[in-house]
Amino acid sequence: MPLMKIDMVKNQYKPEEIKELMRLSFDVAKETLSLPDRDRFQIVTQHEDYELNFQDVGLGYERTAKALFFTILSTPRPMPAKKAFTKKLVATLSDKAGVRPEDVIITFATNHAEDWSFGLGKNHFLNGEL
Repeated sequence: MPLMKIDMVKNQYKPEEIKELMRLSFDVAKETLSLPDRDRFQIVTQHEDYELNFQDVGLGYERTAKALFFTILSTPRPMPAKKAFTKKLVATLSDKAGVRPEDVIITFATNHAEDWSFGLGKNHFLNGEL
């Protein structure tokens, strides 16, 4: 049940390209983070170019306006799964969507199953429904 947020500069990708980025990133998450088919929660937010600043912490990466910032909010995941996700996501987006590897930034943030309600005001993990 990770929540995948993708932030980008407005008007850099067409709607069909955004849908493809979402599909590709979910497919990678499904494979590397062992997600079931209907465990897809994604939010794309587009920002004005002056609202984002993706620097490189001194690594020397040159970013373009097409940079993507992925935030994965998830229950704790093993380090090998995170590494596999990061590597495969960058390779997949590069190979299948033409996104430059330098333009993909990924961070994981942790929450817990009890932090989720999937609707109806229920805490599905706490009440035994999931």
